[in-house]
Amino acid sequence: MHRTMLFPGFKQKTLTLSYDDGVDDDIRLIDIMQKYGLKGTFNINTALFAPEGAAFAPGQVQRRMTEKQAYALYESFGMEVAVHTCTHPHLETLTSAEVAHEVLADRQNIEQATGKICRGMAYPYGTTSDSVVNVLRACGILYARTIVTRGDFSIPEDWLRLSATAHHNDPQLMELAKKFVEAPVPAHAVWMFYLWGHSYEFESSNNWHVIERFAAFAGGREDIWYATNSEIFEYMEAYRLLRAGADGKLLYNPTDTELFFRIGADKYALAPGKELKIETGFQNK
Repeated sequence: MHRTMLFPGFKQKTLTLSYDDGVDDDIRLIDIMQKYGLKGTFNINTALFAPEGAAFAPGQVQRRMTEKQAYALYESFGMEVAVHTCTHPHLETLTSAEVAHEVLADRQNIEQATGKICRGMAYPYGTTSDSVVNVLRACGILYARTIVTRGDFSIPEDWLRLSATAHHNDPQLMELAKKFVEAPVPAHAVWMFYLWGHSYEFESSNNWHVIERFAAFAGGREDIWYATNSEIFEYMEAYRLLRAGADGKLLYNPTDTELFFRIGADKYALAPGKELKIETGFQNK
């Protein structure tokens, strides 16, 4: 009996953003995201915050926020804060011990500031190696984004080498957005649109209209689940824990997450800690 995962609310599409470095252009970006109902993850370097009262040179583009500014911004608008290492090095050039320090110290700083467990990451410069991935796994990191783009909406197979659908400067961005929004998803599949970048690039390229246009077109739709990186990862992990009997007709949800799926033409929602018998429908056990 074939079963297909669906996203919350029986949706087949999810959209998420990932932006790096904790710069003050994130303020304008989040304003646009809020306007159109988008959500995302902001990856920060906790050793590179601007000092309180810092003054920037005229015309300086990459202006990092202070620690207070950054956490107040992301926390106030329900965005995820994730690891980008303490000092933004090329991780593949470091020893394993140095990689672990960069990742764990950044993670611990974020957790102390937010009071939330932090297990996501974006690679500085987007580069990695097998040894770096092994260190991340040992440090409890569950997903880590590269800067590789694939131009499609497939669900990643390797979340520690996470690729994106597109960077916001991709000339095919709106073409991809149109396909994602308007094309039907095959019944046996789900789609994820993953957009990444640095918000200061909108200022340096004078193209804020790019993200405004994308957000206005792709945001606010009832058939898309707008989520942070970790919300998507954690939902999919919860779904993988769904237990089934030998014939697939008896299902049990051992997690604290409501799970949604399709069997044939029928759709089901299974509440946390509940069982479902397919022959008789949903059972509140």
